[in-house]
Amino acid sequence: MDFAYDARTEELRERLLAFMDAHVYPAEPVAAEQRAALDSPWRTPPVVAELQAEARRQGLWNLFLPDPAYGAGLTNLQYAPLAEITGRSPQLAPTALNCAAPDTGNMELLAEFGSAEQRRTWLEPLLAGEIRSAFAMTEPDVASSDATNIETRIERDGDSWVVSGRKWYISGAMNPDCAVFIVMGKTDPGGADVRRQQSMVLVPRDTPGVRVRRAMRVYGYEDHWHGGHAEVVFDRARVPLAHLVGEEGGGFAIAQARLGPGRIHHCMRLIGMAERAIELMCRRAVARTAFGKALAEQGVVREWIADARVAVEQLRLLVLKTAWLMDTVGNRGAHTEIQAIKIAVPRTVVGILDRAVQLHGAGGVSQDYPLAELWAGARTLQLADGPDEVHQRSLARRELRPYR
Repeated sequence: MDFAYDARTEELRERLLAFMDAHVYPAEPVAAEQRAALDSPWRTPPVVAELQAEARRQGLWNLFLPDPAYGAGLTNLQYAPLAEITGRSPQLAPTALNCAAPDTGNMELLAEFGSAEQRRTWLEPLLAGEIRSAFAMTEPDVASSDATNIETRIERDGDSWVVSGRKWYISGAMNPDCAVFIVMGKTDPGGADVRRQQSMVLVPRDTPGVRVRRAMRVYGYEDHWHGGHAEVVFDRARVPLAHLVGEEGGGFAIAQARLGPGRIHHCMRLIGMAERAIELMCRRAVARTAFGKALAEQGVVREWIADARVAVEQLRLLVLKTAWLMDTVGNRGAHTEIQAIKIAVPRTVVGILDRAVQLHGAGGVSQDYPLAELWAGARTLQLADGPDEVHQRSLARRELRPYR
């Protein structure tokens, strides 16, 4: 791509691309073999620690955090192309750089809203890659895309908060290194302002009353690479009052602040996934023969590849514009663009991956290529952080407002 990034971003891109070629791609089959030999599929393969040590040595660590006190001090626009590169190997690269969700959002949340003690206890070990974390918001019995529906209760009892509720698809919670949950629940369920009913508290995994019940599958995958997506029950789990994040009633606002940068990260990683799909399509097209000629000579295959390239270039520019707006006018000023990328990028990348699967035939749905797993991850992001339809509803309402 000929897009002109600033000098620091270009230098980091070159280093990260070299890191991917020299370390990450060769580690993919090694990690798969190691995981198969582990006593638990939820444990992290040893090669990941080797990648992390090398990433730290090369200064490719915590790149996502804009606060230089905690991370690389990059803007959203500077980090976006780096997130794209990690999306080419989403199982390994983000974790290798300590830039994997949901830890990224949780670290941003603690850096901005956490108390000094919370940052010391949880943020510092997360920054060091010593522990993992989870964000517990989604519930099975309500439409959690509307946070006012959340039923989990966080009740004050003396010098403690008591948490009761059931969550599911809590990413990372199956990983034994997941040490803490940031739990969203209602502290004031009858409050007049529905956006001030929710609060967030930190609940250590070993708190009595916390039960990780099962791993939820995603299109048949358990997503071992990212610590799974668990169903978690909080049965009167008791934590100190000091575990409240921010202020009581601030949960909704904190959640919105957490989601802005996360959507940039997700969308740029998706573009990296699409780039890898295009590469695999091209390799397959020139190497495979059907009906007497290479697939690359088939008109429909050429159309798929051309359309994929056009779509990726369009998506990238939209996400970079969104990142620039977030840096210059803030999340509120970039509201329309944030919703636009959340709608456009997963939907389009799913289509590109679908064509890549088709081009690979039976191999495309097998474990011999990454395409099926990439497709499942991309398709899931049409639900994660709010279904596409929720963002379409909000974006359309904003577009119509001046005409009413």
